[in-house]
Amino acid sequence: MFETLILMLDATMRVSTPLIFAALAGLYSERAGIVDIGLEGKILGSAFAAAAAAAVFGSAWIGLCFGILASVSLAMIHGFACITHRGDHIVSGVAINTIVAGLTVTLSMHWFGMGGQTPALSGDARFLDITFPFADALQDVPVIGAIYSNLLSGHNILVYLAFAMVPVTYWVVYKTRFGLRLRAVGENPHAVDTAGISVSFIRYRALIICGILCGLAGAYLSTAHNAGFLKDMSAGKGYMALAALIFGKWRPVPVLLACLLFGFLDAVAVRMQGVEIPGIGQVPVQAIEVLPYVLTVLLLAGFIGKAIGPKAIGRPYVKERA
Repeated sequence: MFETLILMLDATMRVSTPLIFAALAGLYSERAGIVDIGLEGKILGSAFAAAAAAAVFGSAWIGLCFGILASVSLAMIHGFACITHRGDHIVSGVAINTIVAGLTVTLSMHWFGMGGQTPALSGDARFLDITFPFADALQDVPVIGAIYSNLLSGHNILVYLAFAMVPVTYWVVYKTRFGLRLRAVGENPHAVDTAGISVSFIRYRALIICGILCGLAGAYLSTAHNAGFLKDMSAGKGYMALAALIFGKWRPVPVLLACLLFGFLDAVAVRMQGVEIPGIGQVPVQAIEVLPYVLTVLLLAGFIGKAIGPKAIGRPYVKERA
């Protein structure tokens, strides 16, 4: 039972990584007052760019750079529509998701001719797992060995980076001048403008950070968790990250816990495939696959209470003239 739990937690860490990156990306964006439905599109676009570049150059790090570049570019498009031209945030985000979903398949078929996929990645083109010192020697030690060798050790660098970004985000949002201005822009942009600070500049910077984190999420999916790009491989993770963001009430640590919960539900769903349940029999694969999404809706609908976002979220800011 203990070994099964360790395996479940290990899978939870791996599955939760892109959710953590994307949810923290949404936190920066929405704390600045920008609704970002386009998280899904940025994850998918960066996953394709990272896998394509890694396949061509044979380096996961070059792939990561291209993935971040693609994601930040999409974030700037979103900012140009929502900040500069004061467009509807939801429409802009949905447009990005739709365009990227079609463009990634079209480009992959044109460049690689593999039916919407990129070539399989191997060697230096992937982020490989990192083994901690003495992990093999301690593997047979009861309890501690399993936790150290199987749970903490054996993940790639992006997994550790995702968890490290949580305290970093907390420090940035709550302990720095930029974080204070970020939260102020999302709550009362007129007050920020009155203080002589550019609202648009703060929001664009927030979207750049959002793009970087989504780029990490997408690159993780295609060059670390998987060995290449597949059509629609983001599989709704951007929307689940938004749900985790609301579930965590726009605060870094609760958002992390929400992502781990959703990741755990996903790991349980995979673990339940082919398992016979007494009195019920074998659960259909389709029911297992939909389980994380159904439970996500139930949790959001019934257990978080009233989630109140930043007051100025989704509202275009018009500079007042004297």
